[in-house]
Amino acid sequence: MADSDIHLELSRDEALVFFEWLSRFNKVANSTFDDQAEQRVLWDIEGKLESILTEPLDSNYDERLAEARAHVRDLVE
Repeated sequence: MADSDIHLELSRDEALVFFEWLSRFNKVANSTFDDQAEQRVLWDIEGKLESILTEPLDSNYDERLAEARAHVRDLVE
């Protein structure tokens, strides 16, 4: 089996919500991993999202994140 890339498609809102969670998770010093490779993958994904997303640099980031979360979250009936 040949090694090939996997492409995952996220909406911009999903990417922003995931980036926020991932950046907080990656800052926690006591995260438990079975192997350092798991941590490396999360760092790499965070870096890739950071290079794509412009919202974290915006002055209204908190507002934009709140909007993204509202769009992504399940509707409560």
